[in-house]
Amino acid sequence: MRPRPLRWLPVATLVALLAVVAAGCGGSSSSSASSTSTAAAASCVKSQLNLVKKGQLTLATDNPAYPPWFGGGTPKGSTWKFNDPSTQKGYESAVAYAIVKQLGFTPSQVKWVVASFDQLFKPGPRNYDFDVNQVSVTPQRAKSVSFSNSYYNTNQALVAIKGTPITKAKTIADLKPYKLGAQIGTTSYDYIVKHIKPDKQPAVYNNSNDVNSGLKTGGIDGIVVDLPTAFIITGAEEVPNSVVVGRFPALGSGDHFGAVFAKGNSLVKCVNQALATLKANGTLTQLQNKWISNAGAPVLK
Repeated sequence: MRPRPLRWLPVATLVALLAVVAAGCGGSSSSSASSTSTAAAASCVKSQLNLVKKGQLTLATDNPAYPPWFGGGTPKGSTWKFNDPSTQKGYESAVAYAIVKQLGFTPSQVKWVVASFDQLFKPGPRNYDFDVNQVSVTPQRAKSVSFSNSYYNTNQALVAIKGTPITKAKTIADLKPYKLGAQIGTTSYDYIVKHIKPDKQPAVYNNSNDVNSGLKTGGIDGIVVDLPTAFIITGAEEVPNSVVVGRFPALGSGDHFGAVFAKGNSLVKCVNQALATLKANGTLTQLQNKWISNAGAPVLK
């Protein structure tokens, strides 16, 4: 539980008093840590959060919102395709509402707006507090936006049609002769050109539906996507008769998703505190087990 700030004192005064107390006690590290913790908690009090609209958390994602990230369908009157993010179903929706609770808000104090993936990294003001949309954190993207810490770690995977030659691949080197495809601007495309380095120029598509169509029609031999999406493509038969050929080794700490904020937004710190709690108490693991299956794909080394 976060310590309550002393509301009858300004934060600056409180911090100063704590510093005096710490000095009087010999400047112990425990006193100093307590002072820092109290100041941090004070800045994340609900009434002090830097929000687009006071008293409301305005969240964003793309429309349509795909499973397993969003679920629950579309209630009557909803403008969302496939899944309305307010259902609290699907991994990203569930994580978002877990953060909402940690920040002291109720579901009724949440409003969702549409933010398309291709608009996320453009400069300018935002009409939302943060976005959750399977956005992988990269140094290039971090130049124009701020990211939270990871709420999901993943790696890339390969999807192909059952029985085609590419499905016999056991290593990355085995993929060299094939034509691969991915969505524009994604880390999946980056993985193809930087690490697989196929002999044929990879195909680039505007959205996931177009990528799937490319595989269905034989325009490409395989799709590179993040592993959770690979299981959805095959399990939900978005591409009939498709199979996860394998997953690729993670690079460093692996690909990870972060919530997206306007550059420099102080709300990032508070969301990171919420995520740290959700990780420590096992909530993130529970939600992953509930909404995402990562089993059954061999590693293509």
